[in-house]
Amino acid sequence: MNIEIIKNNVSAALKEDLGEEYSGGSDICSIDLTANLLPAGVIISADLICRENAILCGRQWFEEVFNQLDKNITIHWDFSDGDPVTKTSKVCRITGPSRAVLTGERTALNFLQTLSGTATRTRVYIDAIAGTDVVILDTRKTLPGLRDAQKYAVRCGGGLNHRMGLYDAILIKENHISAAGSVQSALERARAINPDKPGTKCQFIEIEVENLDQLGQAIKAGATRIMLDNFSVEHIKLAVKTAGGAVELEASGGINLDNIRSIAMTGIDYISVGDITKNLHATDFSLLISG
Repeated sequence: MNIEIIKNNVSAALKEDLGEEYSGGSDICSIDLTANLLPAGVIISADLICRENAILCGRQWFEEVFNQLDKNITIHWDFSDGDPVTKTSKVCRITGPSRAVLTGERTALNFLQTLSGTATRTRVYIDAIAGTDVVILDTRKTLPGLRDAQKYAVRCGGGLNHRMGLYDAILIKENHISAAGSVQSALERARAINPDKPGTKCQFIEIEVENLDQLGQAIKAGATRIMLDNFSVEHIKLAVKTAGGAVELEASGGINLDNIRSIAMTGIDYISVGDITKNLHATDFSLLISG
């Protein structure tokens, strides 16, 4: 992960909690009104406990919260990102000035619970298709401001990232096809503007099709990667047969834990799942002072 992205995520989150007056550093007592209850200079230790089975993710964000508040805080981890943790697991111990530890507690936990929730949800989907060769991809349905973080969490959970944004790949969708006039003209225009060659800005060109007729048009037009939007399992099977392995196929739309295995068994190459980033269950963690 890019450390500057993490620093910016954390800085924004701390300002959200401490207000725009906060400019960094450990002089927080005048801003955190509750911190005035704590005597200055007291050193505490606290254990981070996981309250449910999960895949851990977000250590760097957790650490950065406390690093920005007080560099005297130390953290000893018992698990790494991507590790499974079980209910009642002690994930880490944090030691440092009481005011800074308690001021950063909620912000640090917010990052950890969100990213662990994303990684955990991804792993559930990965486990659901065990034994197949299908790759689980994420989508752009991420929390605003936390896309890089959530996509990192998807990787920790065992999935892979689709395009990061609108800047690194082309995905021609229904409205693009309508505006361009046809599947063929949309693909020709995309290739003319951004050839999908290794080392170029555009990592790949993909086109979304709504039915088997459009699939045929896309293959005829030379598409190398095609997204099947809301295809039934039977139509996905027909699409796989039609493509004959010459085109990469991705299933998308309406994917859930009830149908993902049957879709994976069709021979599809990729399945993109918005659920892993937009419908996550935040992992339950507690930070308890231990002495």
